[in-house]
This record gives sequence, C-alpha cells and structure tokens, in this order.
Amino acid sequence: MWIAIFIVVALALGLAIALYFQVKASHRQSDEQQQLLSDYQQRVDEQQKLLDDYRALEKNFDSVGEGYEQALLAFDKMEEEQQQARQTNEALESRCATLQEQCTRYEAFAKLAREVIGQALVDMREIAKSTGDNKLTALIGKISDVDDVDGQQPIHRTDNILVTQVADEAIAASGIDKVSYLKFDKQVAPDAAATMLSTNLVKAVRALTHLLDNALKFTSDGTVTLKVAVDMDKMQAIYTVEDTGSGIEASEAEHVFEPYVKLNQFFDGRGVGLTVARSIARRLDGDVVLDTTYEGSGCRFVLTLPI
Repeated sequence: MWIAIFIVVALALGLAIALYFQVKASHRQSDEQQQLLSDYQQRVDEQQKLLDDYRALEKNFDSVGEGYEQALLAFDKMEEEQQQARQTNEALESRCATLQEQCTRYEAFAKLAREVIGQALVDMREIAKSTGDNKLTALIGKISDVDDVDGQQPIHRTDNILVTQVADEAIAASGIDKVSYLKFDKQVAPDAAATMLSTNLVKAVRALTHLLDNALKFTSDGTVTLKVAVDMDKMQAIYTVEDTGSGIEASEAEHVFEPYVKLNQFFDGRGVGLTVARSIARRLDGDVVLDTTYEGSGCRFVLTLPI
C-alpha cells in the first residue's frame, strides 16, 4: 500500500514538475512574443517616422520647386524691364544730345541777336535824344524790358555820374512830375547831392523809372515821394520810392517781383516792371526790395546801387 501511495505521490510530483516547466516555457515564449511584438511596433514607428519625414521633404521640395519657378519668371521679367529701360535711356540720351545741339545753336543765335539789338537800341536812343521823340524812347524801353526780364549777364558799370543824375533822368522818363492828379516830391540828402556813382546810367535810370511808374500806376491821388541818399559805410546810393496808393501785403513781398505778376488785374501793364527793376539792379551789384516795415498807407520800394 505504501508503495502505491509513493507511486501516486511520485506521479503527482512529476506532473507538477512537468506542469511547472511547461508554464515556465509558456511564459518564456509569451515574453519572447511580447518582445518580438514590441520590436515590431518599434520598427513600424520608425518606418512611419521615415515616411512622415519623406512626405515633409517631398512637400518642401515641391514648395522649393514652385518658388524656383517663380524666381525664374521674376528674373525673366526683370531682364525684360531692364532691356526696355536701356532702350528708353538710349532714346532719351539721343534726344537730349539733339536738343543740346539745338540749344547751342539757339544760344549762339540769341547772343548774336542781342548784340545786334543792343547796338540798334544805342543808335535809337541817340536819335530819340536828338529829336526829343518820347514815343521812340518808350518803345526802346519796352524792347529793353524783354531782354531784362530774365537777364543773367552782368551789366558793365562804365559811367561815372552824380547820384542825383539817375533820379533826375528817371523822373523825366516817367513824367511823374508833370502828373496833375497827385503830388510828387523829390528829397535829396545833403551828402548825396555831390556824391559820384559808378554805374550804367541807362540801365540804372531804367530800373528807377520802373519803380516810379509802379507808384504812379497805383496812386490815383495823394503823394509819391522819391528820396535820394547815400550810405558811405556800405558804399551805396539809396533811392526810395514811397506812395500813398493801394499798398502791397507783406506776404506778397517776393511774389511781386516774379515775371508777369499782376496783383490787380484792373490796371494796365504786363507785370514785368518790378521784375526788370530788380534784374537790372542785381546785375549792377545792387538790389530792389519792398520795405515790409513801411507803416504808410501805400508802399515803399528801395533801390540800392554800389557807389
């Protein structure tokens, strides 16, 4: 009986041992399968990452390719525009060269014409003086104004005269002392009466005449005053024309000297008198200005010429 029990226990023990090793082998196989599955999943993940990277690269490549094509198109357009610009510049350079050549010819012709007209005016002035023809004198003045509106050449100061001579001849040329509807007053400072002036008499008289004409035009009644003085510190002769006319706003102090400017369209004239007066004065190394500090009812213009 003990033998039978021993055999049963031995069989049970053997079955337990066999079952243990079978379970252990099963667990080992399960762990290996789990490891294989984990490795497989890792490889799948790596492949997915590679696939994602590839797709990203492919997308970037497409973008780069599209940008490259756009860059090529832009470059082609730029080259085309540069070519058009070069052609336009060449055409402009050719046109400018032609215009420059024409301008050179015109300037030469204009210089010759000015010389001829200038000599003719000198001759006409002599005739006007000898005959006393005021209409001819006025015509000569208008012709001279055309050249003096935008004149740039210096005027030679070849006449040595009394400071008062410019005033006397300007008064005579304007006829302002013979006008009945206003009072004209000439005031000469004592030190100016005997002072000599180096200038161009014809041009200086013309400049002052325009200032007197301007005062005469805009003063329907009242007084026009011409003051003659000298400033020995600055070596200047000073001719001041004051009127009691309509006056000029300070804001227009420079505008009135521009060519063809007429602040009042109801008055006759071409709007060049003040322009010519300043042009002449400056080419004689002097100036003409509107005195904006004048507190009278009209206006005050000041002509200065170097002694």
